[in-house]
Amino acid sequence: SNLELCLFLVALCQSDSEDSGFEVSEEESETEEVFGLELTSAPGIETLCVFPKNRAKIIKAGTETEVLVGIKNDGQSNIDIVAVKGSLHLPFDQKPLVQNLTALSFGNASVPVSSQATFPYIFAVSKFLQAGGFDLVGTIVYQIDGKPYQSTFYNGTIEVVEDGPLFRMESVFLSGLLISLIVLLMIYIKNGLRHMTKKTKRATKAKVEVGTAAKDASLDEWLEGTAYTHSSSKSKKKK
Repeated sequence: SNLELCLFLVALCQSDSEDSGFEVSEEESETEEVFGLELTSAPGIETLCVFPKNRAKIIKAGTETEVLVGIKNDGQSNIDIVAVKGSLHLPFDQKPLVQNLTALSFGNASVPVSSQATFPYIFAVSKFLQAGGFDLVGTIVYQIDGKPYQSTFYNGTIEVVEDGPLFRMESVFLSGLLISLIVLLMIYIKNGLRHMTKKTKRATKAKVEVGTAAKDASLDEWLEGTAYTHSSSKSKKKK
């Protein structure tokens, strides 16, 4: 199962042993023969990968990154590992190829039936690649009874960053700029709310005063010539 394969990879990450049990060959003639074909995955083959020293999947441009590729053979025949390869694509469209990564060929590696194995894959993106998010597609190429197949062990996003002091200075500058903009926005919103509150209070007070005066004036006009106005006049004269 995928869980067993994952636990197997984690155990290898924690192990101090450097003996891989196979040889990596620099000869790519056999690899080139199968890379040009549209290959499919064989039934009963499961793959998984782990970034042992980089769980966040943040890749520094021009710096090597290691991935452990696990493969489990639940098929009917032994499989012969040909190579592990990778490629970078745009995150919103995988058709355009950004970069073909290193292809590692394996000269003496096989996985028997009902067995699992792990292969290290080390790659580096171009140091001239612009920082940002990219899709990494990693595949392992193998043969069963002389017929080539391939399985995708990773198809997801990685974050490419620039290495060196320039990157750190740029990150600090952008972080400071973002914090400053947030503070200014909060001050602007606070001042705007305060101004609106004062304006509302003034408008409410003005409406109350005008309404009272109008009511008093209309009341005097309506009572003019009545006993109320005469009594008011007499009381004023007595005073």
